[in-house]
Order: sequence, then C-alpha cells, then structure tokens
Amino acid sequence: MVPSIMSNLLNPDAIFSNNEMSLSDIEIYGFDYDYTLVFYSKHLHTLIFNAARDLLINEHRYPAEIRKYEYDPNFAIRGLHYDVQRAVLMKIDAFHYIQLGTVYRGLSVVPDEEVIEMYEGSHVPLEQMSDFYGKSSHGNTMKQFMDIFSLPEMTLLSCVNEYFLKNNIDYEPVHLYKDVKDSIRDVHIKGIMYRAIEADIEKYICYAEQTRAVLAKLADHGKKMFLITNSPSSFVDKGMSYIVGKDWRDLFDVVIVQAEKPNFFNDKRRPFRKMNEKGVLLWDKIHKLQKGQIYKQDLTLKHGWRTGAIIPELRSELKIMNTEQYIQTMTWLQTLTGLLEQMQVHRDAESQLVLQEWKKERKEMREMTKSFFNAQFGSLFRTDQNPTYFLRRLSRFADIYMASLSCLLNYDVSHTFYPRRTPLQHELPAWSERPPTFRTPLLQEAQAE
Repeated sequence: MVPSIMSNLLNPDAIFSNNEMSLSDIEIYGFDYDYTLVFYSKHLHTLIFNAARDLLINEHRYPAEIRKYEYDPNFAIRGLHYDVQRAVLMKIDAFHYIQLGTVYRGLSVVPDEEVIEMYEGSHVPLEQMSDFYGKSSHGNTMKQFMDIFSLPEMTLLSCVNEYFLKNNIDYEPVHLYKDVKDSIRDVHIKGIMYRAIEADIEKYICYAEQTRAVLAKLADHGKKMFLITNSPSSFVDKGMSYIVGKDWRDLFDVVIVQAEKPNFFNDKRRPFRKMNEKGVLLWDKIHKLQKGQIYKQDLTLKHGWRTGAIIPELRSELKIMNTEQYIQTMTWLQTLTGLLEQMQVHRDAESQLVLQEWKKERKEMREMTKSFFNAQFGSLFRTDQNPTYFLRRLSRFADIYMASLSCLLNYDVSHTFYPRRTPLQHELPAWSERPPTFRTPLLQEAQAE
C-alpha cells in the first residue's frame, strides 16, 4: 500500500475547501494584515516573549530569576486550551475530549492517571469551555489560544508556572494568567512590538513578492479590495511599503486601521473617522468610504461574506505527511487498528496476549505520529483519530483555507472550489475491508496542470 500512497502526495500549495465556493461570485476581497498580507520571521515571537517577560519582572514584580527562561519555538502549537484555574495547557478534540499525553503543567507533561482523576475522565464538560467564539463567561475556565501571536503567550505561561512549581512557591493560577495576559497585551498596546519592527523591518518581516502579485492579479481583473487591521497606520504603511511598494495604497479601495477586531464586526456604536497622512484623526463626518483614504473604527459585516483562512502551519504539516516515514507509520497504524477490531473476537488467553501487545504497539505508534509534528502536542489539525477543536472552528468559519495568500496564484479568478465528500462513520466498510485512502488534493495533479 505504501508505494501507491507515495505516488499520490498532497500538494502544499493547494487551496482546501470546506464549502462549495466560486471565485467568480466574489467581487470584493478583504484582507487582514498580520499573517495574511505580511508574514513575520521567527525573531518576532522571541521579541514578544522577552518583552512580556520583562514587563512581568519590572511592572508586576515577578522574580527576576524568570529572565533565565527563553522562548522555545518548538514548545507549543496553536489551538491549545489552557485551564486557568488548574494552570494546565492541553490539546482538546472537536468533541471536547482531552488528548492524553498532551497535558502540560509548566514544562512537564501531566501523567494520564492524574489527568483522568482531575477531570473525572478525559471529557471536558461544555460549561467549562469558552464558547464557540472563544469568549469565556459564566465561570468558564478553559481559554483557547487561536491566534499565531498567542504562541509566545502560551510559552511564557508555561515557563512562569514552571518556575513557581520548581521553587515550591505558592501562587494563585488565575492571577498569573491575568498578569501574563496583560503583559502580552501591553507589548502590543504600548507599541513595544511596533517600534521594534519598524526599527529593523528586514529582521522581522519576511519579504514576499508574491503578495504584490496576488493583489495585482485581483486588481487587473477588476476586483475591489480593502484592508482591515488592528495595527496603527504608520506601522502598516512601513510594512506594506516594504513588501508591496510605496504605491501599495493604490491597490486598495479602502484601508481601515486600529479596527479593534473582533468587536469591529459587530459594534455599530463607533463611527468611522478619517486619518490624514500623519496619522492624525480628523473630525469630518463620514458618509462614504473613499479610495485612497485611511479610516479608523467600525463596519458591520452581516451580508453573507465568504471567508478564507490563512494557516501557515498547513504547508509544513503537509510536507511531513508526504514523507515516506510518515506514510509507512500511518499505513501500519491503520492496518493495526483494523487487526484489533477484526481479531478481538478471539477470547482465548494466547490471542488476548497478542491483542495486548498490539494495543501497546498502537499506543507507541500514536506517540510517534504525534512527534512528527510537535513533540509535546502533535498536529494542529488532529488528535489521535479525531479532528482538533481548532479544526472544528476552522471548518465552521472558513469556506476555504490555505497555507499562504500566494496559493491564490495557482487558480483562475473564476475557479470553483468543491469540498471532498467526507464519508460518515456509518458509510465506511469495516476496518478490514477498507484501504487507507486519505490523500487529496494530489501533488501530481497540480504538477500535471
């Protein structure tokens, strides 16, 4: 089976569809700035981590010894949940089940037995979760980190927890969470991050000529475009001038800065305000949005917008899934699972001994599969066999998703995306009867085109 799968490799430059959508129906394209039009280097998360850590020491009076902790880009992944009251970080699937082996207190994994005792099983009740939009209320204690900027926040939380635990310092986990959250927020609000990037733009921003190519392609086909970002005007201007060119504003019909998303999409109380070239807010009453101008504040978007998500981690995960080692491991793991299901009818002692050995091997292979992506938490998109809670939200909110904006260059502006029909569990044959077919869209299809 392995050779046949190796001949059907996944395409990292493909666009993947959750819902049927035709680009020919799209006349207006809206873009975020961070990690959509512009991508940052690995140095940015180190900057955020170090700045927030120093704020904890200097403004919140945390022990200076926490300065010894440095940012580890390989520790956390997006989409993890943090139990604020128990101070543990974990990965949860689409059905609210904790993936055992991915629960961390500080920088150390929590044994499965302790997790099961802590939560009276491995299922997290709905009332303990933040709601589907990530908001926490009514005593909900589970915070989900969805944003790429949250990676240094998760790592800092874990490092500070680790320090207190290792030094037997009694502390209140809720206060620690709030202090770290406030410090991360201040790195943005106080302009620490913006000033550092503007001072050394080549260090922090990855130059991407394809961003301009995508925008130019859409403009050439008469598409209207707008940019909405929470970032300040001068910061966006310097970044866009670097990656697109000094004339970047000519490509957009409307530019909105300091939007304060996500409230931007729902709050009707704050009117638009125009900004001049120096970033000063003007008091003119806004009756319509004009091309070439920059605006601040809100717009209500309740008009059937289609959504495309940029998931940078997608490219690296697909490349891992295309390796022979991963394919061999997954093929045998699925075959072994089928054997367990098929052979469990044999109840004699010798057969049961073999089955126990297979279960042990299956557990070890699951751990190996997890480590292909991230040693602590595994794939962004899967737990052992289920979709992650991150993927559940992605499937709910995004019609299409891709690794980068440049993927649009591979498709015509009238292309229609068709989601693959995903079999339901009752539509599948028994494990012993089905081949391991899970590899679409295919790389060789794209190469042939």
